[in-house]
Amino acid sequence: MRPLDPFMQSLGLKYPIFQGGMAWVADGRLAAAVSNAGGLGIIGAGHASGEVVEGEIKRARALTDRPFGVNVMLLSPHVDDVVKVILSAHDSITVVTTGAGDPSKYLPEFKAANIKVIPVVGSVALAKRMARVGADAVVAEGMESGGHIGKLTTMALVPQVVDAINIPVIAAGGIGDGRGLAAAFMLGAIGGQMGTRFLVATESKVHPTYKEAVLKAKDIDTMITGEFAGHPARVLKNPMAKRFVRLEKTEAAKADPDFSEVEEIGNGALRNAVLTGDRENGAYMAGQVAGMVRQAQPAAEILADVYQQATQLMGGV
Repeated sequence: MRPLDPFMQSLGLKYPIFQGGMAWVADGRLAAAVSNAGGLGIIGAGHASGEVVEGEIKRARALTDRPFGVNVMLLSPHVDDVVKVILSAHDSITVVTTGAGDPSKYLPEFKAANIKVIPVVGSVALAKRMARVGADAVVAEGMESGGHIGKLTTMALVPQVVDAINIPVIAAGGIGDGRGLAAAFMLGAIGGQMGTRFLVATESKVHPTYKEAVLKAKDIDTMITGEFAGHPARVLKNPMAKRFVRLEKTEAAKADPDFSEVEEIGNGALRNAVLTGDRENGAYMAGQVAGMVRQAQPAAEILADVYQQATQLMGGV
């Protein structure tokens, strides 16, 4: 097997693979399953309250004695409470990843609690800033990924980030099998993060209708919502996504656009998709690799298959 980078070894991992901290999807059960299998399971805090996140941390710790992390959504109105919960549970939390913002104000507290901080970045400029303020590593995420995205592809972003900073880089966006992980290594990353592949994990709580949509997706079945209204996100095409884009384009063409109605369409849409499988009003967030996800498997099989394929491709044993 390919030897792990020292940073991955320091996290206590068997595989250099993070599970994406997907809001509403990445709960304590999924995170524990990934961690038990040797990857880094990550609880997605999303817009959940501190109390909810605390419950998921306790749930994960009851199911695994392996390292796991929490993804903090910095735009959440509950972010301060979530940070407090993580700090109070620092003995359980190995890693914090962050999204949708700059975590600089929280870094000193996380570091003091011996929690490694790994922000998700979509540009070289943000990666440089994170390295300057003391982040332990970054996840460089390309726009192929599901959910909220930046403007650069993984192929373009990762090597530029690797060249620009002197801390480890984990690649994300467009990684769905061992070929993607091997490509991440070739681009200079020390590992990869996968989200879409874990949507259909046996341990994922995603509604069967949502999982079926991922498994049946073709290469061109995702689209981007929010390009005009702000906060672009990649989702599978469905009535909600098409209605969202149609309305935001209409508003964007006006001299004084008002995106409040557009935002209302998106409110609760991911929750509807995950919990009820709502085909009409749910946001089925998924990356472009959905078109190559063809089988629902336990997290342990996903990790083993991806790493074995990557190792073979790179000439390992």
